[in-house]
Amino acid sequence: QVQLVESGGGLVQPGGSLRLSCAASGRIFEITIMGWYRQAPGEQRELVASITNGGRTNYTDTVKGRFTISSDNAKRTWFLQMNNLKPEDTAVYYCYHQTFSFLSGTTEGWGQGTQVTVAQ
Repeated sequence: QVQLVESGGGLVQPGGSLRLSCAASGRIFEITIMGWYRQAPGEQRELVASITNGGRTNYTDTVKGRFTISSDNAKRTWFLQMNNLKPEDTAVYYCYHQTFSFLSGTTEGWGQGTQVTVAQ
């Protein structure tokens, strides 16, 4: 199994920046995709950004050009740099991973979540 610990959330004014970090432990060698989801009150959880072991990234349209996902594969840590934050970015952000092994197949999991609030 893989355990995830997030950090970096908080309160920021519109136009500000935050950087989220996710540190993985456990069977990290099985991780194939790393990412971030978010869930606003009354909304469904949505994928914000993801990055593969090969460095291929994917972003939801609403954050393109403002958010950047990166990873340090050696330490199995990944980051979400969020710039030009908007009130609509307010949500609980969840670190995400997907793993693969021939024994267990594909599995996925989320961290405990970190609150990001964008307000004056």
